[in-house]
Amino acid sequence: MALVKFALPKGSLEAGTQEILAKAMLRLRGVERTYRPVVDDRDIEVKILRPQEIPLLVSGGAYDIGITGIDWINETKADVNILLDLEYGYVRLVVAAPKSSKLTSLDEYVEEHAQRQRPLKISTEYLNTTAEYVSSTPSYRKHFGGKQPMIVTPWWRKGENELVKIYLSFGATEAKPPEEADLIVDASATGITLEQNNLKVLEVVAESTAMLIANKQSYADPLKREKILDIMTLLKGVVESGKKLHIFANVHQDNLETLLKSLPALKSPTVSQLSDKGWYAINTVVSKSEFMKILPTLRKLAQGLVVHEPNLLLPLEEILQKSGGKV
Repeated sequence: MALVKFALPKGSLEAGTQEILAKAMLRLRGVERTYRPVVDDRDIEVKILRPQEIPLLVSGGAYDIGITGIDWINETKADVNILLDLEYGYVRLVVAAPKSSKLTSLDEYVEEHAQRQRPLKISTEYLNTTAEYVSSTPSYRKHFGGKQPMIVTPWWRKGENELVKIYLSFGATEAKPPEEADLIVDASATGITLEQNNLKVLEVVAESTAMLIANKQSYADPLKREKILDIMTLLKGVVESGKKLHIFANVHQDNLETLLKSLPALKSPTVSQLSDKGWYAINTVVSKSEFMKILPTLRKLAQGLVVHEPNLLLPLEEILQKSGGKV
């Protein structure tokens, strides 16, 4: 029996999730044929689900950990531990309207429809997020005070404000205006789909990336927490590796001290003497952003410079702190 149940997202996050797991030495096998692929670590049981479902399923204990977007964690108000921003699957949650409209903001839409006593119709998968965002606009507060927008699904309705209606969308949200909706609130990665459907972005509600989350009870369990921290360490290593460069450089002793003093980005580099008298090897890791700044100095003072991207940098000290300092 597996020690940890791991929920993975289907859809827009699927490819990025498989990629980061493979880099973390947790490659999935059979993912093309089943929603229950196998990972080489037999202590981990995997199932692929819609990202919308994962926060509540992890919160409820059906799964110990999961990967989903922060947009769905916020939308569902799931009570989970957010362990790590995985820094892929970036999208913006936006309010969009037909290009033909002269209105330029959500607040203007609320104001116009309120003055005309005509219901403002919004289509979205993000019912709670949209209701909160619309309610925060100045025009909404002016005309409707603390009334809740009406949320409409095929099964139930919630809220008392008939003049602002938020309709549950089952996909293809960008196709709803102008017949079924005046506005949409939807996730957009590039904006191309909105453009193709003659929509324009009015404003950005939020930004989202993929997150590693954990059930709070599972994380409190000593055995499960150790396996969760193992997974977190590997994934964190992939994230950090993408930002770093591993540098090897040979430098003559005449230039050694000057080089080290001139490179503040080189934190505690490994310096070792080579077999050729008077020559030293420097081995260190720097951020990609710092590398271009220090390259001129390296070029002038070092010889035999080798630079490569590390496959996996494991943040062991950071993870040790999360485990309570226990080994």
